This record gives sequence, structure tokens and C-alpha cells, in this order.
Amino acid sequence: MNPGDIVRGIVDANLYLVLATADADGRPWSSPVYFAHEGYREFFWISSPDVRHSRNIAVRSEVGISVFDSSAAISTGQGVYMSATAARADGPDVERGLDVFSRRSVRHGGRVWTAEDVGGDSGMRLYRAVADDHSILAKDGRPDHRIPADLGPV
Repeated sequence: MNPGDIVRGIVDANLYLVLATADADGRPWSSPVYFAHEGYREFFWISSPDVRHSRNIAVRSEVGISVFDSSAAISTGQGVYMSATAARADGPDVERGLDVFSRRSVRHGGRVWTAEDVGGDSGMRLYRAVADDHSILAKDGRPDHRIPADLGPV
């Protein structure tokens, strides 16, 4: 199987991504968030702007993302690693992102999300990250040997 197919399979099969952020001083933080994606490059999640990862994104938009099956047996797991730029969704990205997020949420037993759910006094906001690259572990016995995954045209 080619690396792009592996990336697509892992992203489609998992509900949560791990979002790695850092504050203005570079102190790291990671958070699991339920996500939806568009074209395996654009990722959406809903969070409070007051939580640490959201505050970190507000001051430093560069993030790391990993998606993996945490129940895989030792030495059999595979993960997707991405560098991305994240921000709170704004303008037309909110409506489009909510559509993407809601479709996946409903497929997983959740609900449809509306602009009212992520605006005003709701306490929640929609966030969007755009991945710059994707890689997977090479599985060739060398520690942390990653290979890029070309996803082709979206």
C-alpha cells in the first residue's frame, strides 16, 4: 500500500487527532480533539477559546498533528504526522467548516452543529488547521524513520 493510501485510511478510521501547540514562550501542550477533515489537508474541531490549546493557537499558529489508533498492539501501530497552521475559523470558513464537521459528527452518532453553537455567548468556536505535509513511519526497523506521503490532487 502506498503512503498516501495509508494516510487516508488512518485519518478516516480515527475519531480524534492529537493537536500539539506551544504558547508564546514555546512551552508545549498537546490535546486530543474530535475532528472532521476535508481532503485530508484541512482539519476542523470545536473548542472553547479559553482552553490552553486555543489560547496557544491565538499566539502561535504553527501546530503539529498526529492521528493514530491507540488500541493497536505494540509494534504494529501506524500513525500520520502533520505540520499545520491553525486558527479560529472566521467568515465563510465557519459555514463550510460546520458543514464538514456536522457531516462527520452525524456519521459518528453526534449532531449537526450550527453557527449559533460556535458563536456569540456559546463559549465554543470552530477551529481550522491546514496541513503543510503528511508523513508516516517507514516500518523498516530504524527508529523514527518517517517517509513523506503524497496525497496527490484533492
